[in-house]
Amino acid sequence: MNKANQMTPLTSEQIEKARIAGRNLAELFQALKTRVAPGITTKSLDLWVEKEIIRRGCEISYHDPKIGFPGSICISLNDEVVHGVPDDTVLKASDVVKFDLVIGYRGIKVDSAFTMVVGEQMDVSTKHLLDITERALYAGIETVKGPVRVGEISSAIENVLKKGKLGIVRELCGHGIGVEQWQPPEIPNYGNRHDGPVVPVGVLLAIEPMASLGEDAVMLDEDDGWTYHMRDGSLAAHFEHTVLVTPNGCEILTQQ
Repeated sequence: MNKANQMTPLTSEQIEKARIAGRNLAELFQALKTRVAPGITTKSLDLWVEKEIIRRGCEISYHDPKIGFPGSICISLNDEVVHGVPDDTVLKASDVVKFDLVIGYRGIKVDSAFTMVVGEQMDVSTKHLLDITERALYAGIETVKGPVRVGEISSAIENVLKKGKLGIVRELCGHGIGVEQWQPPEIPNYGNRHDGPVVPVGVLLAIEPMASLGEDAVMLDEDDGWTYHMRDGSLAAHFEHTVLVTPNGCEILTQQ
């Protein structure tokens, strides 16, 4: 087997580092939510996140030269799904905004994302999109009752999104994480429960359903080379947690 495709469990010391990183990311997200308001730019939020990560003694994973992302956090608006680049865009009331962040603590990384609406007004269809996508995240997490086949997670996510009649983003997926930001295995948001490798105890998984109110196809922004949009321009949502596979279940490390 190719070493690059292996899932290497973390040591007990690395797991403790992952827990510290997860607590810090969760607390950072709680604080970030209170700063989101009409009139603020995505770049100003990015700069606040950068300072907050440093203040907490953590590492800004997106600044890794191997990644080269032009920001500290991905901020994606409306039809943008993931990897939105922070800039001078001003948030408006009713914007659907996705925050996706990876931070490290002494070399071990965790990943989380959430979607919210700017301001207090949310229409019925947007609420449905957010509720169902987040529900799909927890359906996937609930399958991790110890070592788990990737297909179990994927199938559980797909079932919730299908019942909610949402477009399932198929070109992007969840993944392993830990020493590197993206590690095996890939975790699609659709699939057969009997497919895929079995994930062993001690591995970190970033489970992240992405869905839309329209079709499933995405396209990469040619201008910035990072942002993925829904091809049909429909609203998109994204929720994510990093979980640790344990002998009889899992531990959500980025739970807010």
